[in-house]
This record gives sequence, structure tokens and C-alpha cells, in this order.
Amino acid sequence: MPEESARIARGAVVPLADLKAADFDAVVFPGGFGAAKNLSSWAVDGTRCSVDADVVRVIKDFHSSSKVLGMCCIAPTLAAKVLGKVTVTVGQEEGDAWPYAGTAGQISSLGATHVKTTISEICVDKENKLVTSPAYMYDGRPHEIFDNVGQMIGGVLELA
Repeated sequence: MPEESARIARGAVVPLADLKAADFDAVVFPGGFGAAKNLSSWAVDGTRCSVDADVVRVIKDFHSSSKVLGMCCIAPTLAAKVLGKVTVTVGQEEGDAWPYAGTAGQISSLGATHVKTTISEICVDKENKLVTSPAYMYDGRPHEIFDNVGQMIGGVLELA
């Protein structure tokens, strides 16, 4: 697995176990099936999911150190599961262009607050230094997703 990560990243990678908030200003968790299947069991278990122990540690470490967390697509479910009372977005709660709209209600059942956003909006929880965006929770064009993820990164940089 580290070899594949290095191939995709085009360089050296280190284990997640070595990531410490003290060494960085922010951390970003991209979403996608990897977040729902490898970083957690959300894809199979929904709100009853487990979250990888290193992911839990990193999220809690950055949060307790008042460092910025950025998450897009399905990854905001990680913050909702691990931290509970945070404010996040995965987009809309209904609509044909939002095939995973039910996730918003699931987030709310974890004690987090879901904010409805369009694909041209992000959610910034300043109190928790958490920036989220819907990304591919929306069935849109690649440039729309690219722009939305860019907005999320911009929000992370503003808070860092």
C-alpha cells in the first residue's frame, strides 16, 4: 500500500501513524470511496461505522491543537463521527443532482450540524477550525468539483 501511495503522490510517503499536528498547520482529508471504505467503514456501516485508529488520532490531535482540518466529499462524516458537535456540509439533503443526499441526515444523527450548500459553496466552522465542501457528493461536471475543492483548500489556508 505505501508503494501505491508513493506512486500516486509521485514521491516519498510516510505512515499516517507518524503524522503529528505539531509538525503542520493543517490536514486535509479528501473524500471518495477510500474515506468511506479504508479510513472508515462508512460505506458498509453508515453511522455505526468504525474509523481507523490513526485517523481518529490525527483528527483529535489537530482539533485539540487548534489546527485546521479540511474535508471534502464524504470525508466530513469522519469529523461528525469522531468529533460529534461540529458543523459540516456534504451538500444538499435532497435532489436529483445529489445522489448521496441521505448522508446529510445521517450526519445530523451523529450530533453534528449539517449545513445545506450548493456546489459553489463551502462550510466553515470557525469554532472548530473545520472547512468542508460537498465535491463529488454532487453529480456535476469535473470543473465544478475542482472549483469546489479549491474553495475548501482556500478556506483551510485562510484559517491556518
